Order: sequence, then C-alpha cells, then structure tokens
Amino acid sequence: MPKKKTGARKKAENRREREKQIRASRANIDLAKHPCNASMECDKCQRRQKNRAFCYFCNSVQKLPICAQCGKTKCMMKSSDCVIKHAGVYSTGLAMVGAICDFCEAWVCHGRKCLSTHACMCPLADAECVECERSVWDHGGRIFACSFCHDFLCEDDQFEHQASCQVLEAETFKCVSCNRLGQHSCLRCKACFCDDHVRSKVFKQEKGKKPPCPKCGHETQQTKDLSMSTRSLKFGRQTGGEDADGASGYDAYWKNLSSSKSGDAGDREDEYDEYEAEDDDEDDNDERGKDSDSEATDVFSNLNLGRTYASGYAHYEESED
Repeated sequence: MPKKKTGARKKAENRREREKQIRASRANIDLAKHPCNASMECDKCQRRQKNRAFCYFCNSVQKLPICAQCGKTKCMMKSSDCVIKHAGVYSTGLAMVGAICDFCEAWVCHGRKCLSTHACMCPLADAECVECERSVWDHGGRIFACSFCHDFLCEDDQFEHQASCQVLEAETFKCVSCNRLGQHSCLRCKACFCDDHVRSKVFKQEKGKKPPCPKCGHETQQTKDLSMSTRSLKFGRQTGGEDADGASGYDAYWKNLSSSKSGDAGDREDEYDEYEAEDDDEDDNDERGKDSDSEATDVFSNLNLGRTYASGYAHYEESED
C-alpha cells in the first residue's frame, strides 16, 4: 500500500502544477495582448493605431511612450536593472526610453531585461500580412493572427481572411497522396491527409499533441471537428450538376452553352422581326404622305392667282405686256 499523502504534500504538488502552467502560459500569450501590439491614440491627430514610437499618420512623438516588452509608461525601479541610474526619481516620457524595436516600431524602456530580450522574442519579428503582404511599417493598424491557420493578418484583412480560411484547395475531402478520406486537415496548406500519410520523417510529433503537417509542419486538426468546405467552381464540369454524363461531366456544360446560344439567337431573331415591322410601318407612312401631297397638288393646279412676285416669273409677265 502506498503511503497516504498529507495535506502539505498535496498543497506543494498543486503549487508546483500551478507554477508550471503559469510558466507555460507566459510563452503562449495572445498576440493582441502583447504591449508591442497594443492600441494607441495619437496625441495630435487623435487617430487610433498600433503602439509606435512615432505616429504613423502625422509622424509625431507621443508624450507617454509605452514599452514594447513590459508595457509600462513610468519607470519606478530603484534596483540595478535600469541601464540609466535614477535613484529616488521616477522617469517618464523619453527619459524612460532606451531603444526602438526594428520589428514592431515601438519604444523599449531602459530596463536591462527589456533591452536584452525584446529583440530576440518580439512576436512581430516576421509579421507580414498573408493577404496584402504588408509589414508593420507599411500600415497603421494592429497585427492579428488567424484563428485557423495562425498566419499574420493586418487590421484590414482579418475578417475577410477568416471568413474564407476553412476552404480546401481541392474538390473532395480525399487524402492528397491516396484515394482515402483525409482525417487530418492542415489549415495552412488547405489539404487533407489520412492516418498513414500524415506521418512525416522531417517533422516529429510531440507527445500529447496532434500530428504535424508533412508539408509545412503546422499542427493538423481533425477534419470532423472543423467546418471545412471544398473549392467550388462556377465553370467547367461542375456546372453540369447531376445531369452530367460520364466521369468528365462536360456534356452538360456544352448543352447549357448551346442552349444559351440558341436562346440568344432566338432573341436576336425576335428583335430583327420587330425592327422589320417598324421599317414597314415607316414605309407605309411615307407612301401615305406622298399620296396626300399629290392629291393636294392636283386640287390647286387649276387655281390662277394672277400676277404675283412669289412665283418668280412676275417680271417676265410684265415685259410681255
């Protein structure tokens, strides 16, 4: 029989477990909660943007800079961690600044720990939007990560990308390497893999985690746990639907195309008939107008108005007299 654990032993084990979880959670901080990716409002132009050393829009320096590593705006330390000694004096503003990060474009305080660790562990070191391919220095918004493929996204493309991220680059849910149903899906490669082909010799599977993608190494997920959809095309063989004959299914496509052409031809014939009818009506009207003019000239042909200058022959008539 094993010894029964005492209360102090249980408390010590629970404390060690909590400390282990805290240490693990420090390395997995949400990207939106990092101080270098915090939301900032400019003092002059009052525009919202990512935490920066200089305003992206008006290029002005902020009155209260925020450290990109620890997130503080005032240095109150009296220990030896500060590179610049200020015993008994609180430093704010640019007196607290020690450097500017080359990746996230934010201030770093003059603490030795922040100066030595931030550049190595900056979460925005390779933060380039997967949609528009812009880096931190090219736009004024914050950086986000996709909930599915975990790629970087700018503030303009985050919603549109996540709405269309769970779409496979294939027409079926079958494995890329074989004809079996893919049980594991990689949301970066947009492909499915079966149990056999998900195993990779390059990327090793860690204990307690899901198998990595054999192409990119990203962690895969169960296809049944995702609302994955396949690629849909509005042209080619998929337009035939159930009426498609054979494996190719192009027969229905050409039928639809021919029917649309015949429909267009019928419409054109109807339009041509209408135009012909209008031309006939115009010709009839012209003929009727000519007949009425000839009748009017016959009526007034025997009428003699005498000597008038309107006819243009009055001077000849006068000379004859």
